[in-house]
Amino acid sequence: MEFRHLRYLVALADELHFGRAALRLNISQPPLSQQIRQLEEELGVQLFERTNRQVRLTDAGRRLVDEAHLVLGRIDHLSKVASQAGGGEIGHLSVGVTGNINQALVETLRLLGKKHPALHIELQYMSTETQVKELHEGHIDIGFLSLPVHDTGLILEKTRAQPLWIAMPKSHPLARLRKVPVTSLADQHIILFPRRVTPGLHDTITGMCSEAGFTLKVVHEVDSMVGGLTLVSAGLGVAFTTPDAQLLWPDIAFRPIATSVTVEQGIAYIGEAMSPVLETFLNVLRQTLQKSPNTMRQGRGPIKIGERKSGKPK
Repeated sequence: MEFRHLRYLVALADELHFGRAALRLNISQPPLSQQIRQLEEELGVQLFERTNRQVRLTDAGRRLVDEAHLVLGRIDHLSKVASQAGGGEIGHLSVGVTGNINQALVETLRLLGKKHPALHIELQYMSTETQVKELHEGHIDIGFLSLPVHDTGLILEKTRAQPLWIAMPKSHPLARLRKVPVTSLADQHIILFPRRVTPGLHDTITGMCSEAGFTLKVVHEVDSMVGGLTLVSAGLGVAFTTPDAQLLWPDIAFRPIATSVTVEQGIAYIGEAMSPVLETFLNVLRQTLQKSPNTMRQGRGPIKIGERKSGKPK
C-alpha cells in the first residue's frame, strides 16, 4: 500500500463517483478504477460496492477511510513541521549570555515570541571565556558577550558600545561628583572580575588605569556584573559597570568615568554551525539593532573580526 492509494481512497469515498474523484485527483478515470481494485485485492476486502448507477462504501471501506484520514492528516502535519523547521520557524536555540544588562537581547526575544512562538530558546548564563569554549564545543549556538574577543574560529558582530561607568554606594564620597576622574580610583577598594572571565575587557580597564599611572586595588573578584553590584550594595567597594545597570539597581549610585573608554558588547557564533533557527534569530536581532540608537554596526553584515573562510553566513 502506498500513500497515493490512501489519497485515491479518500477522494472516491468523498465523491462516490469515479469521474468526479478522478477529476479531483487530476488523473483519468481508468487508472483510478485500477488502483482502487489493486488496493482491494491487496487488502483482501471489498471497499466499494459498484453498480451502473452508484458507488457505495462497504463497512470495511468506511473503517479504512476513517484510518486513512488520520494517516493523511499526520503526513500533512509532518510536511508542515519539516517546512517550518527548514525555514527556521520552529526548533531549539541555546544562547549564552553574560550577567550584564542586554537590552538588544530582551527586544530580540520579545520580537521572536511574537513572530515565531514555536521557537524554544534556552538561555545559559556564563562568562565570555566560557561562552567561547562552549561555542567551539557545540554546547551553545550563539553567545552574547563582552568585546574584544580574539578568536579566529568565531564570527563576531559588535552590537553596542556604552561608556564605562563606576558603581558605588550612595554614601560614597565619589557619588558627589558628576564625573569620576580615573585617578580618583587609585585608592578605592575595587570589585573586579578576574582576567580569565573576560580577558579583553579586563585588559581595557587595567590599561586605562595603567595609563593614568596606577594599578587597581582589587579587594574582591566576581564573575559577572550582577555579582559586582551585589557586593557594591553591601558596601564592600566600587565596581565598573555600564549605564544600563541603573535600571535594576536604584539603591546604588552610578557615575560616568571621565575617560573615552567604552564597553563593547557583541555576539559570537560559528559560521559552519549556521542553522535555519540561528539564521532566523540573527535576522530578528539585526532588525532590533537597526532600530536602536546605540547600535554599533560598521558597514553591511557581520564585522569579521575572525571568520573562517568556509561557513560564511548568508
